[in-house]
Amino acid sequence: MSVDNLKQKKAKTLISVVGPTAIGKTALAIELAQHFKTEIISADSRQFFKEMEIGTAKPDKEELANAKHHFINSHSIEKLFSTGDFELEALKSLELIFENHDVAIMVGGSGLYINAVINGLDEMPEIDLSIRDQLNKQFEVEGIDVIKKQLAELDPEYFEKVDQNNPQRMIRGLEVFLSTGQKLSSMLSATKKERPFNIIKIGLNIDRAKLYAQINLRVDKMMEKGLLEEVKSLLPYRKYNALNTVGYSELFDYLDEKISLEDAVSSIKQNTRRFAKRQLTWFRKDQEVNWFEPTKKDEIIKLIEKQL
Repeated sequence: MSVDNLKQKKAKTLISVVGPTAIGKTALAIELAQHFKTEIISADSRQFFKEMEIGTAKPDKEELANAKHHFINSHSIEKLFSTGDFELEALKSLELIFENHDVAIMVGGSGLYINAVINGLDEMPEIDLSIRDQLNKQFEVEGIDVIKKQLAELDPEYFEKVDQNNPQRMIRGLEVFLSTGQKLSSMLSATKKERPFNIIKIGLNIDRAKLYAQINLRVDKMMEKGLLEEVKSLLPYRKYNALNTVGYSELFDYLDEKISLEDAVSSIKQNTRRFAKRQLTWFRKDQEVNWFEPTKKDEIIKLIEKQL
């Protein structure tokens, strides 16, 4: 691509809305999409899966009708959809959006997926498959805590970023280190890829106590909406990686009679609060993020329009 063409394409802008779970990213993204008359790319790694509805806090029918969304219910939990797959598919979707719009919105709390679109992924090294098998067997026999401990010791940076309720993601970090002697955290976008569009980053945050209260309330509402029934319906699929996640694994434990329902709900709240804390740690490291409270929509639009 020539310099002129790149400059011309650079007239397009991606607005990336990030922040912890339950902060109000969906509502803001829809308001921004309506204001700029454009479409939304969802970068929430759990909302891709059509079988998972209540526990992933997807936009509801009314919200989906208010703005066109990409990557909501786009894939099945039965098929692996990696960060690399998302990078390629999201960039294709952005190209199509930019044919008719000068601005696109990307919203989500999955740091690895957002990073893949903004900075690109480095080529991943070849893995010794016997190490992967060994780690999978270790997980089956000894459980997740042993995997967690190993990863925390060998690659603490990746351990901080990863969904610690997702064994496959943690095994990924371990297998890379054990196969290559290098940390996966050091390979994630060590070299930033040039994108043919501008990027404006908006981060949402509020007082910690208020955020935690919102998380607890959201979990209670999910239970009222029928999260337990949803999890029961997914029992035949529980071996799939997508279901090794907060809101689902705790209720599987309840259905296995390992814990009471009250304890399962309490664990969902606690694990979601911990996840939110890790999300904030991840996003705060990015100096380019402009931070706002979720209610400051007018100020956010003013900043975006100024940068446009």
